[in-house]
Amino acid sequence: MYLEVENLVKSFGNIPVIKNLTFSIEKGQLISFVGESGSGKSTFLKCLSGLENINSGKVILNNKIINDKNLFVKPQRRKIGYVFQDYPLFPHLNIRENICFNLEKRYFKNFEDIVKLTNLKQLLERYPHEISGGEQQRVSIARSIIREPDLLLLDEPFSNLDANIKYSIRDEICKIIKKTNTTTILVTHDINDALNISDKILIFKAGIVQQYSDPEKMYCEPANCYCAEVLGEINKFPKDDKIYYIRPENLKVVDSSSNSIIIEKCFFQGKSYKLLGKYDNNIWSLYSKTPLKINSKVFFEYSDSDLIYFGDSCPKFFS
Repeated sequence: MYLEVENLVKSFGNIPVIKNLTFSIEKGQLISFVGESGSGKSTFLKCLSGLENINSGKVILNNKIINDKNLFVKPQRRKIGYVFQDYPLFPHLNIRENICFNLEKRYFKNFEDIVKLTNLKQLLERYPHEISGGEQQRVSIARSIIREPDLLLLDEPFSNLDANIKYSIRDEICKIIKKTNTTTILVTHDINDALNISDKILIFKAGIVQQYSDPEKMYCEPANCYCAEVLGEINKFPKDDKIYYIRPENLKVVDSSSNSIIIEKCFFQGKSYKLLGKYDNNIWSLYSKTPLKINSKVFFEYSDSDLIYFGDSCPKFFS
């Protein structure tokens, strides 16, 4: 494996933030770290980059140990690129100077290719305040990739972008990462980012890995109810004295059925209408091709194969 993290532990005083984190990444993969605020995602990036010391564990990158109980490689020697959500650029330097700031001579050969790849050629003489947020983010990516990093860390890089350009910038940056075969870890709160561009997703909660697998498997076969909820809406479905879960898109609105809910809200969402209502005292969501009246009864059908069952794992998982 290209990146191997073994039993990494990080605490602040007596407060554990990361507990025995173990996972690995192959060369060129893009991995998304997903989890609620305070779960330790950004702290982990700082541990990888050397900006935070770890309490115990081992980190191996490109067949070299960069951190264990006997060794700590300084941040500037780890060959790790780090892009922050606020894309800090030097305001007194133009774009060319920002990309090349403190750049070793051996990497200048990459300049023309990286500028072309990031579509920045027409902006090189401008200053950061003269370009858009999306363009500034591309500059940050260019500044990292030109140095041929063994690993690229992206900490919420799209969160400050306007919604109308966010996804196009995200897709552009993903293409750049894939074209340069740069191994990347993306920290994000947006599950759409994780599902759309990741090779694998790692879900983190309370310093513990909940699940680590490819997006499709994780969405269809979540390890527990927390993972299921993180990846998208899911309905709690009491049935036969057991608690199942089912995705809203797997509920089919029909004219007649033994299953029904009373609609409390109806939202137009472009291709369909989102319905909210109560089923067995649980708030449910499902989708309809046509609008339905508030307080009307709606019938639905489902397939048993779409039911997700966790047994007793949910209440016991974090104990």
